[in-house]
Amino acid sequence: MARVVVVHGINNTYASRPQMAERWIPALRGGLDNAVLEGLTTPVEVADADVECVFYGDLFRPAGRRLSGDVPPFTADDVAEGPELDLLLAWWAAAAASDPGVPSPDGRTLGPGATARAAVLALAGSRFLARISERLLIFWLKQVTAYFTDPAIRAGVQDRFAAAISGDTQVVVAHSLGSVVAYEALCAHPEWPVTDLVTLGSPLGVPHLVLHRLVPPTGEWPNVTRWVNVTDSGDFVALRPKLRDVYGERVADIEISNGMSAHEVERYLSAAPTGAAVAEALLNGQS
Repeated sequence: MARVVVVHGINNTYASRPQMAERWIPALRGGLDNAVLEGLTTPVEVADADVECVFYGDLFRPAGRRLSGDVPPFTADDVAEGPELDLLLAWWAAAAASDPGVPSPDGRTLGPGATARAAVLALAGSRFLARISERLLIFWLKQVTAYFTDPAIRAGVQDRFAAAISGDTQVVVAHSLGSVVAYEALCAHPEWPVTDLVTLGSPLGVPHLVLHRLVPPTGEWPNVTRWVNVTDSGDFVALRPKLRDVYGERVADIEISNGMSAHEVERYLSAAPTGAAVAEALLNGQS
């Protein structure tokens, strides 16, 4: 059974578990190799059978067939007031703070619809959203809010995650929204054998929009021995990158640079600090 369980975030709607494995497992091995090259750990071998991929993107597929394309033809006018608009504006503010090419939202007093349009236009020039369409950005917003507001989706995602955990699972590696999934599941299952959690580009520290919608919503420590949180300073999905400020000093926050693709999972996985965190978990399991 798998010693490593990995779980994805947003933007996997039209993929599958085998496709996820084709991308994630080589990148994970790359991180382990880079950690050795940088002297951070001793070599650790990870076979395909050692890694279980938790895939849930299909739960966000729109029903039926759409002739207009894969993603529903959303525009800024489809951004709903409340969590969707709040998250969009938070992304805009964070992008402006880290990317000089993004205009600041400060001082704007526009109505909700106009504000959403201004935010989408501003984010179109950010390095995070390079090559990302307006409709896809809004589709992402709706996925994040659907996890917190649609009980059927939340339960379905959690069921997929729970099915991947076995008696051999030592470490969970979770990206983006997947870190929310992993956190909630690990808090709910103290009987699981998982000792290590590695979060990548995690929004778990974002107040109100994420933190106060979690179950539990109090910044509780999950049922693991070690938690390593890896973040790119330009990844504004992780609006509050230092998770130790919320979950306590036991969290090891590590900042890396992913270049122009700050939120890209393969860049996170292949980073030496990620590899070192996974290797530590597996080596501790052998001792």
